[in-house]
Amino acid sequence: MNVEDHADVAVSKIAAAIGEPARARMLYCLDDGRARTSTELAMLADITPSTASVHLHRLEAQRLVKVFAQGKHRYYSLAGAHVGAALEALSVLAGGTRDAFVPSTPNRLRAARTCYDHIAGTLGVALHDRIQAMGWLSGLSRDSAKPDADNAYTLTRNGTKAFEELGIAVEEMRLLRRRFAYACVDWSERRPHIGGAVGAALLNVALKRKWVVQELDSRALAITGAGRREMRTRFGLSD
Repeated sequence: MNVEDHADVAVSKIAAAIGEPARARMLYCLDDGRARTSTELAMLADITPSTASVHLHRLEAQRLVKVFAQGKHRYYSLAGAHVGAALEALSVLAGGTRDAFVPSTPNRLRAARTCYDHIAGTLGVALHDRIQAMGWLSGLSRDSAKPDADNAYTLTRNGTKAFEELGIAVEEMRLLRRRFAYACVDWSERRPHIGGAVGAALLNVALKRKWVVQELDSRALAITGAGRREMRTRFGLSD
């Protein structure tokens, strides 16, 4: 088989995987960049969970989606930005629009909250993305903005320096009997925020410096005026 024939076969297999209506619906549900479980995708595609599992296995085999585990859940996302670009191109040919993902989480919890001992919600996801964009984290796919196979991160040299400038003892964190840093899927945003010792240290700094204040008897975090200034000047986050 020559190169041209091989390419034709590969393209036909990918086209066939996308071409089934339920699989196409699942792919387009993931095109917003948010991860979902097979059960959620089954509901969105209006098929049974067992059928969804078969479809997702087919999509994973064609490298259109990837999966990573968090606790008892397995989350699916597009395999990369190239898949999203192909879906967008097909949308142009097909015409029409798709409904956007609308989280049902209460606004104050969605904006900022704690997840165990790290920052979650819109703020947590935004910090994750900015810290990654500034090159402080490694272990992340640059194309897909999704974590590697075991969700693990480490700090780069620049990241280590930046965290130490915040008063965080990075080397001491590495000795703790817990995961150093990992991508934790945010249940309202369905995109990663930073978990582990690094995430906990970042929350501790934010509380200590009063960038955020935790609400009484709630996981919600209120971002202070000083916090907004720090998020803007230090991390480049807009209000």
